[in-house]
Amino acid sequence: MHGFFLLHVSHTHGKKHSADARAFSFIKILNLMQNMSHPPQMLFVENVVGFEVSDTHDQLLEVLSSLNFNLQEFILSPLQFGVPYSRPRYFCLAKREPMLFQNVSFNSKLLRTPMCLSQTVNSASQDSDHRTEEELDRVCKPVKDFLVKEADGGIHNETILQDYIVPLNLIERWGNAMDIAYPESKRCCCFTKSYYRYVKGTGSLLATSENVKCVPEEKLGISSLKELGLRFFTPREIANFHSFPSSFSFPDHISLRQQYAMLGNSLSAAVVGPLLRYLFAEA
Repeated sequence: MHGFFLLHVSHTHGKKHSADARAFSFIKILNLMQNMSHPPQMLFVENVVGFEVSDTHDQLLEVLSSLNFNLQEFILSPLQFGVPYSRPRYFCLAKREPMLFQNVSFNSKLLRTPMCLSQTVNSASQDSDHRTEEELDRVCKPVKDFLVKEADGGIHNETILQDYIVPLNLIERWGNAMDIAYPESKRCCCFTKSYYRYVKGTGSLLATSENVKCVPEEKLGISSLKELGLRFFTPREIANFHSFPSSFSFPDHISLRQQYAMLGNSLSAAVVGPLLRYLFAEA
């Protein structure tokens, strides 16, 4: 085998498609592949949802077809793997002939289920694209299972108050735009690289006050929000949502904001792991 490429590239939902500067590096790689004497034998591509309807996606399929690749495409989220984290992403797996996938009937199809990964994921994940929201909630673990506990060498109350508590002025300004997660919640929003710097559209905040019931955000006033004890999820907790191992840690010189930025651009190991095992499995 001459090689394996994993492409984790930025793209856009907008009208620019391949004209968007963030697509240039991806298109450059596609052009290089066509001129290689020994192209990679396997390819793994990850991108945002919306890539599948872009002209850059069309170029990807054209190049893979010209190089005799079999491919299977997915849109999957950690929610389908029992993790209460809503982060749907596009994935493309490709094998160059004569290599085949274990389930060849799914070639050249866009799948929204981990069903064909049945040999690499547990039965709770099967047919998850057909599950209702209530059924997915039953599959997912609660947010509290992903929180850092002091008994595990985690954060202490003083650190939470100093570094992670949401300032009241942010609640007053952006309270109506905040997504609130509770310890018993079965999902939270995707964390972006701007999390901790901004609160609008960058990820969920955790309600920490005891005896506070889960209330829809649209029914919460600013005064109620202030009583929730809102804090940012810590980098370690976000790493948990990404299914990173407990041994994972950042070097001491990496600042808190840098940690959030890198985690926001990261991959979900719960999703990528089974996909890679499926890609490398022999037919």
